[in-house]
Amino acid sequence: MSTVRLTQNAARTAARPPLRRLTVLYDAGCSLCVFLRNWLTRQRQLVPLDLVPCGSAEARRRFPGLDHPATREEITVVGDAGQVYRGARAWIVVLWALHAHRATAHRLSSGAGMGLARAAVLAAAKYRGARSASSWGGGAYPARDGWRYHPAQGWSRNCTDDGCAAPPG
Repeated sequence: MSTVRLTQNAARTAARPPLRRLTVLYDAGCSLCVFLRNWLTRQRQLVPLDLVPCGSAEARRRFPGLDHPATREEITVVGDAGQVYRGARAWIVVLWALHAHRATAHRLSSGAGMGLARAAVLAAAKYRGARSASSWGGGAYPARDGWRYHPAQGWSRNCTDDGCAAPPG
C-alpha cells in the first residue's frame, strides 16, 4: 500500500512544473499589505518573489486572463508556470518561498495548520476591512474620481466645471 501511495505522489509531483518564481499581487492602497510587501523584500528568498500591485497595468500585462477585481479581495500569488494560489494557500506558498519560513509553510499546509493559516488570512481581511471602513478616502473611494472625504468638512471635489457628479454613497 505505501508503495502505491509513493508512486501516486511521485506521479503527481512529476506532473507539476517546478516553481522557479512567484508573483505576489498586493494591494498598494492597504497599509498592512504594503507593510508585508516591505517585509518580504527583506527576507532571504529561496524562490524569487516579484511584488506587483494588484490591478496595476503591470499586473494586467503579466496576467491578462486573471480576474483582477478578485485580486483586491484576497491575496493572490501566481507561479511562473501559471499556477494561481489564493487566500491561505497563497500565503503558505509565499512562506514556502522564504528561507526562514519554509518549515512553517510545510506545517501550515495540512490539517490543523491549514485552519490556522485560514484564520490568519481571515484576521488580515477583517483588519483591512476595518481600516478602510474607518478611514474614509483611504482606499474605500479611489482618488481618481476626484472626490475626497475630510472628516471635518465632509465630501469635496476639486472641479471647475458644472459636470461634477454627486459624491459616492
